[in-house]
Amino acid sequence: MSDVARAGVVDTAAVAKRKDAKAPAVDAELVGQLVAQARSSGLQLTGEGGLLAQLTKMVVESALDGEITDHLGYDHGDPAGRGTGNSRNGTRSKTVVTDVGPVEIDVPRDRDASFEPQIVRKRQRRLNGVENMVLSLSAKGLTHGEISAHLREVYGAEVSKQTISTITDKVIDGMNEWQNRPLDSVYPVIFLDAIHVKIRDGKVANRPIYVALAVTVDGTRDILGLWAGDGGEGAKFWLQILTELRNRGAEDVCMLVCDGLKGLPEAIGEVWPAAVVQTCVVHLLRASFRYAARQHWDAIAKALKPIYTAPTESAALERFYEFIEAWGQKYPAIVKLWENSWAEFVPFLAFDTEIRRVVCSTNAIESVNARIRRAVRARGHFPNEQAALKCVYLAIMALDPTGTGQKRWVTRWKAALNAFDITFEGRLSAGRK
Repeated sequence: MSDVARAGVVDTAAVAKRKDAKAPAVDAELVGQLVAQARSSGLQLTGEGGLLAQLTKMVVESALDGEITDHLGYDHGDPAGRGTGNSRNGTRSKTVVTDVGPVEIDVPRDRDASFEPQIVRKRQRRLNGVENMVLSLSAKGLTHGEISAHLREVYGAEVSKQTISTITDKVIDGMNEWQNRPLDSVYPVIFLDAIHVKIRDGKVANRPIYVALAVTVDGTRDILGLWAGDGGEGAKFWLQILTELRNRGAEDVCMLVCDGLKGLPEAIGEVWPAAVVQTCVVHLLRASFRYAARQHWDAIAKALKPIYTAPTESAALERFYEFIEAWGQKYPAIVKLWENSWAEFVPFLAFDTEIRRVVCSTNAIESVNARIRRAVRARGHFPNEQAALKCVYLAIMALDPTGTGQKRWVTRWKAALNAFDITFEGRLSAGRK
């Protein structure tokens, strides 16, 4: 055979293999026959008792029969089972909630009750798809009643609010494990911000839930934890949180961006003495507008811009004196606000443009908070602190299901991380080892 012909044979075989690899695991012709038979007999494809429900019953029962065969070590009716001390002992019926609705299945039993089915465990009443659906809907902020109504309307599945609560409560162990997981040794920057939720504790009151979002040395986003505050936060409160982060492995942080939270700069100095504390400029501007009449907002924004875009701290101070001369008499509270925040406002003015761009505001965490607020608003208020934290945790876990968000973060932070490496003299290198 010539080389060309031999190559042709090889290519043909490779194509055949690729076709076989793409062949569906289920016979399409058989599926077509089942659907045609169902339609001719008037059987619905979906809903209780429909074709999908019957197929689910057959597949699950077949899998259970395989499990008990593996457990006993012999097939049904096989003489090899005589004298083994254990054998099949009929079945028991149970109804499980599935993605296609409630399905009644027959679960095999053995005489000494040692068989532990895996695909549908003892006392399990839902297949995993339903649990995943409940958690996904809960992450979007639907109440337990709304989730129950949705499953009943779309899938014909009766799932009580108590059952839904039981499903979502399963994430608490995962949430606690996540909250206590080990952290990286170094972070270029950590953003701290808060969302406010309504918690019914005797009476409905606004409570802050603090979110710590870090950028890793590789440029990825990492939410480090959630903490519920009671409104009395100070140095002691923040020292406890930051010490927790350090104990989990965060030995060094280059910069920490926050919203002028009381007691936070002092706590940061105790935990990470070399960290730079930066007040969020956007929050500072918003706070300024609260003291001004609406018709003056544009003029005040224009007068404040030269301060936070100044090339140096001394230039920013000159622009601030100009602002005082123009607006100090009319709005002394704005002047006092900036004076009190000046020490935490000016650090970023000493850094490279790339660092200024990413740390002068908490926009990086605001996009995360926007998703969280959407879920929180849909719920209205929560019966207790744990329910609020559970809702926020589920929203966080559903932030980036495809991973495309992380890719964008890495691209966006490349230039800034190079600037961090230079500005902070190799401190990030410890986190890459």
